[in-house]
Amino acid sequence: MKDPRTQLKIPVAPRSEALTPDDPRSTAPQPGRPQLTLLPGHAAQPPEAAAPVRPERQGTLRPEAPGAPGGARHTNGRRPWTPPPSRGPAKGPRRPGSARKVPPAALWGAGGVLALALLLPTLVVVSTNHHPAPVPAPIPAPAPAKPAAPQAEAQLPNVSVYLTKTGQVEVLPMEDYVTGVLAAEMPADFELEALKAQAIAARTFIVRRLVDGDMSGVPDRKAMVTDTVSHQAYISKEVLEKEWKAQGKSAELAKLQRAVQETRNTIMTYKGKPITASFFSTSNGYTENSEDYWKEDIPYLRSVASPWDKELSPGYKETVTISRKDFINKLGLAGQAITVSTGQPFIQVLSTTEGHRIKEISIGGHVFSGREVREKLNLRSSEFTWKTSGADIQITTYGYGHGVGMSQWGADGMAKEGSTATQILKHYYTGIDFTQASKLLSKD
Repeated sequence: MKDPRTQLKIPVAPRSEALTPDDPRSTAPQPGRPQLTLLPGHAAQPPEAAAPVRPERQGTLRPEAPGAPGGARHTNGRRPWTPPPSRGPAKGPRRPGSARKVPPAALWGAGGVLALALLLPTLVVVSTNHHPAPVPAPIPAPAPAKPAAPQAEAQLPNVSVYLTKTGQVEVLPMEDYVTGVLAAEMPADFELEALKAQAIAARTFIVRRLVDGDMSGVPDRKAMVTDTVSHQAYISKEVLEKEWKAQGKSAELAKLQRAVQETRNTIMTYKGKPITASFFSTSNGYTENSEDYWKEDIPYLRSVASPWDKELSPGYKETVTISRKDFINKLGLAGQAITVSTGQPFIQVLSTTEGHRIKEISIGGHVFSGREVREKLNLRSSEFTWKTSGADIQITTYGYGHGVGMSQWGADGMAKEGSTATQILKHYYTGIDFTQASKLLSKD
């Protein structure tokens, strides 16, 4: 409960603050001024309980907002009373040394002494029970929060590769394996985004085999994959680090490593599973539906347009000459009855695929798939035309490869037009998503 009486608070300077006789707060005797003496046991708060108050200003101090200079500021909304040295008395709380001028000592008679005697108990009570509120020390601005440490990427498993020339097995980190595939499968002078798309496709291929535990096509199941096009072409780490550098191809290798690093741990999925990330060199202007090559309908391997290949790829068109005899022998028609209906050609296309390749073809009355003819005659593509010339047959192919999935030259064409790696992949693989390989390969 507040004391209804008029109280005069007398702050006392902390012991740690030295006062000079000339300081207006000094308690040293000065001529012409009455002195007040506090009774023992009624000293002001020690310095550790109350921060020093600057003589020129009082008021409530609050910490500055984080990062603001100065550390503290007045926030009581008004300027506290501070009598300038040249100014006379003013109404308001008085600090030590700011009392009104006292009349000459001659005027201090019995009345003055009596008034002081009556006031002294009040001063004692105020000094004892109502210490000045301690001024809070400025609160330092909090240090900026440290950024959360990135979660450690799950360790990707090593990949074992069967090297066909030596029969040895190379075991190396997955991203190093992807670099070796990229070096073997795509020219280093391709656009970076095309290289990144190829890196993601290569990584997706091996992750799918790892997830499925698939070791098919590897001699004696000695490794997860071979270094041939039966899986993915691959250049060993030793060759890249020694022979490429010796050949002055360090810049090309660095570019491939950048493409791998910028796509690190990224793979393509369809409904949460790694896709069959098939790819090939050059399209004939379109890619193939999977069922037209593998007999299996895969929803993300759909035929799409790929017009860039014709202008960019040196392998887009090729003409080869085969003798009639070799032609018949390679197709397995030697000794077979050759029947050709009257008025019908010896070679006749029966149907084509959505990707504009030959689906079925009749040769001497025997029906073949376009894929069969391509593989038996070792042609670049299953889209081809022909003409006879004496004892020879000239066959012209369009495109290079099976045609399913991503066209590598088409990817480079898209990249040259500004497409990103993900845009390229989403064009060639319908409805796919992207995820981290480590999430699918984690054993947790």
